[in-house]
Amino acid sequence: MKIFSLFAILITTQLNASPLFENLSNNLPNHAYSGEWNHFVGGGVAVLDCNNDNLPDIFAAGGTSPSKLFVNESNFKFSEKKLQEITGSTGAYPIDINADGFMDLFILQLGPNILLKGGPDCSFSDATKEFNIPNEAQWSTAFTAWWQDDKLPFMAVGNYVDLNDPKGPFFACDSHQILKPSGKIYKSKKFEPGFCALSMLTAQDASGTKRLRISNDRQYYVRNGYEQMWDLSDQRFLDETDGWDKFSIWGMGIASRDITGDGRDEVVLTSMGDQLLRIANSDGTYKNAPFEIGTYAHKPYFGDDGRPSTGWHAQFSDINNDGLADLFIAKGNVDQMPSNAIKDPNNLLIQQSNGLFNEVGLDAGIASLERSRGAALADFDLDGRIDILVMNRRAPMEIYRNITKNTGNWVAFHLVQKGGNRNAIGSRITIGKDSQQVTIGGGHAGGQATPIHFGLGNAKTATISIEWPDGSLTKHETKTNQIITIYH
Repeated sequence: MKIFSLFAILITTQLNASPLFENLSNNLPNHAYSGEWNHFVGGGVAVLDCNNDNLPDIFAAGGTSPSKLFVNESNFKFSEKKLQEITGSTGAYPIDINADGFMDLFILQLGPNILLKGGPDCSFSDATKEFNIPNEAQWSTAFTAWWQDDKLPFMAVGNYVDLNDPKGPFFACDSHQILKPSGKIYKSKKFEPGFCALSMLTAQDASGTKRLRISNDRQYYVRNGYEQMWDLSDQRFLDETDGWDKFSIWGMGIASRDITGDGRDEVVLTSMGDQLLRIANSDGTYKNAPFEIGTYAHKPYFGDDGRPSTGWHAQFSDINNDGLADLFIAKGNVDQMPSNAIKDPNNLLIQQSNGLFNEVGLDAGIASLERSRGAALADFDLDGRIDILVMNRRAPMEIYRNITKNTGNWVAFHLVQKGGNRNAIGSRITIGKDSQQVTIGGGHAGGQATPIHFGLGNAKTATISIEWPDGSLTKHETKTNQIITIYH
């Protein structure tokens, strides 16, 4: 029996595509996310094309080690590009803040946050002072951005423990920040309460309204914390009167994708224990998915360690290009939580035509037992198959090339429009009943600016509908198996 009515978009026959990956981690320069207890969170990666050659490059947070920039030389070869020395980083998100066609980097820090402005040939310059980014020392662990007009983006930063609270770290969660454009610079404003944020995402919620979701690690450092939703228009947190049910988990990461084909995004919230899938209802509210869906990933799926899992970065993507979104979850123990599994393999959950998800991580070859944190799913060799990059705490980064046989067809999109919001953040791309939003945020301490990828099964052509940030709709026809830039 189907748990949900899911849609295999444009598939005419069942594909024989059991996921398989090749471990090419030795091709990466050696790098790990380092640090003691104040770096047990974070460890994010930003994936971006910093030299406009279409190949995804990597910015890797370092914790107490220097952050690194690795340039993709093709065929899974990466070279290190010199950066200013940045230590204390917890993660980073790519964003074209000045709409010049070069990706910039907002770097989250245990300390003052940093804005690097991108330039030709993966060059970066420190623009923190230029844009008046606050220079106070914070423990920043979450980020999201959105546009409200044709100028600079709005940005939000989620902070973990308040470094200035003499009673900390226990029961000392810091407040959130909104960075609001004022001319050519930013002004910072707090919004609270904060419950030790670990992920933020600004996107259309189940009601179709653009809102800011915050996932909070409330259990460690504050009592009575809960997940939060901030209304951008009213500048307030939603409550029960808005249909927002306050629920509490050990929130760490956010993944968002419409998996039911109704144009409303479902949300996965990683946690210690259950990885919670929230289903979007037609009335704009959410409900917990049934356990049988197979996404809860609450304990290791092999070995003899039956203690609860610890989930971090989560991300949807179509691994075998069959038109159904799959789910990757990075797992990794926290030293201070011996009650949770030590050997905790990363999850690769493949969606089936009946709406259930099957765990294939071990057979697929990606079941790392390192303490994983951040990750990214991107096509690093431009062959149309989604690869996997993983950041580990106190262990080298890992990268896995997707060598799955008999995958379906695919198409991927760059969106470009005039004005300040050059990459059309806030758009929704739809093919059949499959749709994806273009957003900045989510994951855990890292995000990516890469083409929006759709698996298409056996289809040779695709009809694309795009809802642009200004509300206008355009339709496009294309052949498959290519990356396309669409201008507006």
